[in-house]
Amino acid sequence: MSERNTVAHFLHDAGLAAWFGGSLMGAVGVNGAAAEVDDPRRAAQVANTGWARWTPFNAVAIGAHLLGGAQLLRANRGRVKTQKGVLGNTNVKLALTAGALGATAYSRVLGQKVIDAGDVPVDADVNPRDPSVAKAQKQLKALQWAIPGLTGAVMASSALHEEQQRPSQVLRGSLQALPARAVGVAGTVGALASAKAVSAAHAAGPALEKTRAAAVPAVEKARERAASAYEIAVDKAKDALPA
Repeated sequence: MSERNTVAHFLHDAGLAAWFGGSLMGAVGVNGAAAEVDDPRRAAQVANTGWARWTPFNAVAIGAHLLGGAQLLRANRGRVKTQKGVLGNTNVKLALTAGALGATAYSRVLGQKVIDAGDVPVDADVNPRDPSVAKAQKQLKALQWAIPGLTGAVMASSALHEEQQRPSQVLRGSLQALPARAVGVAGTVGALASAKAVSAAHAAGPALEKTRAAAVPAVEKARERAASAYEIAVDKAKDALPA
């Protein structure tokens, strides 16, 4: 492609890297550090403070990734339509991104619920004994690994997109998509032809009816003449016969 999208690529890649790396570091580093705190109440405070400090930066990273991704999708919309495999990979990537966004937003809601609960007692693995936040913390323990898993899958899909932009892949994918596009074009042409034929039939209906109405008297007159000529021929044949 002749047009460069350097800024869009940077926003997309840097934002995704920060989203993935931040969530993974939080699961390993922040929660791991909190698990080493001797005071159970302080352990919860350490984990909550660490995640709260990261949240604004994570929001900026996600916004940058989405903005860059939207620009890249717009710039490559032609390949998405014409190159085989690109549309499928794009749909997978969009689904994974939506899942990561949902998991991130929900984890923030759960995290805020734990923060609002105050210095609740926790075990060494940052698992609260307080029933009011036990469920939220249990869900957070699962989401802390789901988010890097989903964002890592988005990175894998992005890597595949990069490979699909190789000139050889673009050529091969475009050629492979030609039969399907040809079938689609043929179907469209056939549908247009059928529609035109129906329209022509409707348009010709009044003309045909007018022609038929004009032809009926002529046919009737010709029939009457033929009948009269036949009767005359029969009479002459009778007169010609011997008595």
